[in-house]
Amino acid sequence: MFKKLFSHFTQDLAIDLGTANSLVYARGKGIIMNEPSVVAVNKKTGQILAIGEEAKKMVGRTPGHIQAVRPLVRGVVSDFEVTEEMLKYFIGKARQRSGIFAMLPRVIIGVPCGVTDVEKKAVFDAAKNAGAKYIYLIEEPVAAAIGARLPIQEARGNFVVDIGGGITEVAVISLGGIVNSETIKVAGDKLDSDIISFIEQKYKLLIGKRTAESVKMNIAAVLPQKENKEMAVRGRNLVTGLPQELVINSATVYGAIEKSVNQMIDLIKRTIENTPPELLSDIMRDGIYLSGGGALLRDMDKLISRETKMPVKIIEDPLTAVVRGGGIALESIDSLQEVLSTAADYQESPE
Repeated sequence: MFKKLFSHFTQDLAIDLGTANSLVYARGKGIIMNEPSVVAVNKKTGQILAIGEEAKKMVGRTPGHIQAVRPLVRGVVSDFEVTEEMLKYFIGKARQRSGIFAMLPRVIIGVPCGVTDVEKKAVFDAAKNAGAKYIYLIEEPVAAAIGARLPIQEARGNFVVDIGGGITEVAVISLGGIVNSETIKVAGDKLDSDIISFIEQKYKLLIGKRTAESVKMNIAAVLPQKENKEMAVRGRNLVTGLPQELVINSATVYGAIEKSVNQMIDLIKRTIENTPPELLSDIMRDGIYLSGGGALLRDMDKLISRETKMPVKIIEDPLTAVVRGGGIALESIDSLQEVLSTAADYQESPE
């Protein structure tokens, strides 16, 4: 009775604290926020001017003393104070939606595979200072697998590829734990940089990050296409210094991102090579599961299937798979305790 009453005055959250975007799941409500992991800071005063969507609008459009920054680099906290402010924003917004009497929540936060204890502690401390009462960490590929309703607690191999903004993670999961994993700092942001560099070198046209991201989302493909999609991009001609519009196509973008995509494929192959044969037989039957924004790149599933000779499936709504998995863990925290890293290593354990 007391627990049921207490639950009305608390707001437990799962947070996918991503390099590019952060998503928040509230227990009993589902996903309540999906905003860019961007914070606008006044460098003169240190004041936080905007967070999330409002801050992203400022990217590339701010005066010199205002900087739009991403406080996470490749999924790891790079600016502790700004990350703390961003978490305060998310937690505060969630508590407002629950009413003014909502108490400090439990929070599950997704982190990359293989982060160090120091990096974990940075996330714990930032979440604690932001208002979380109890903090749990979950590795992102595990969360994605839970979000896809894969049987990770059974003695069978589950192969997950999570292509995010800052990193690509590959993990083989069995009996509630990661048996084998590989990580590479090549993912969505690197593809954006590849597109910028390629257009600059080939056409002497400098485009911005938001334009490159739009190109990637709208016309990029990881296999040659019979019918090329086209898109107009605007930037500054590096020879004349004047504005210029250029029409590019899928073939151009394919040439720009091919090297980075091949690095992702090599990562997947290395993970397969290091997977125990018993688990590999399960994966050959059940397939490879893709999550993250990179899963939506045109023909990514076909390319991986061609290169690995295995079936490949895109997890339903791959952009939200990690936070949905964190939400499921939040709703079933007792039965999924084994997949969580608790705050016990850094503070008193929750009762």
